[in-house]
Amino acid sequence: MALGIIVCGAGGRMGRTLINLATQAAETKLVGAVEAPGLATIGRDAGEIAGVGVLHVPIVDSLDKCIRSDAVTLDFTNSAAAVAHLRTAVQHQAPIVIGSTGYTPPEQAELERLAPQTRTVIAPNMSVGINVLLQLVRQAAQTLGPDFDPEIVEIHHKMKVDAPSGTALKLGRTVAEALGRDFEKSAVFGRQGLTGQRRQNEIGMMTLRGGDAVGDHTVMFVGFGERIELTHRSQSRDCLARGALRAALWLITQPPGRYDMTDVLELKS
Repeated sequence: MALGIIVCGAGGRMGRTLINLATQAAETKLVGAVEAPGLATIGRDAGEIAGVGVLHVPIVDSLDKCIRSDAVTLDFTNSAAAVAHLRTAVQHQAPIVIGSTGYTPPEQAELERLAPQTRTVIAPNMSVGINVLLQLVRQAAQTLGPDFDPEIVEIHHKMKVDAPSGTALKLGRTVAEALGRDFEKSAVFGRQGLTGQRRQNEIGMMTLRGGDAVGDHTVMFVGFGERIELTHRSQSRDCLARGALRAALWLITQPPGRYDMTDVLELKS
């Protein structure tokens, strides 16, 4: 039997991609679609909005109206909406996969408190490739050690509202953990003016925004006479959507808990 999928943010670019792929896959089917109250897509058929034809799944303005404990909710909205959707999932003991980013400290705290109360996967990037990159970055940082200076550069489309990206922050924290550093104290978010020499423990974080770039992330380890660059480029949102659907298929069989893509892909943390 195909797994039911509910998409929050159904009218957005990522939501439409999720609907498209969930409809194509034999293992999944769309059973619910949610958008923010007041949007013009409310009441319309989610399949028509996604360009896959009529699915007889209307877009509703609240997750409460379509959530099911035997279906997995996929959230790619914004930080405030994601926390609200997690609250609803906990109330209904329903599984949820969250790919939204840009949380404030209070939102992050609530997210961490609520997530273990139901089955929850939270990851800033659902791409399988990005999660392999995280493992490579961890190994490189541990092997190269403090003699190589880590710098992280990311670019996303001009409509993205948070910076650096959640993925870039995850990469930075992975480097910091591997090197035994405090990320909050080591991170340098851009440089300007007479900054002085680079401190030994810095982790550089550079953000670029423009056009329709889906998302590129490069981690550099810069040494004397050599450097290593590890890069992941998202060519379309399909990689994020495929990872989210993979997470949903995995999550439905798990006990309550807070998981990430390391768990889904059975990667060594």
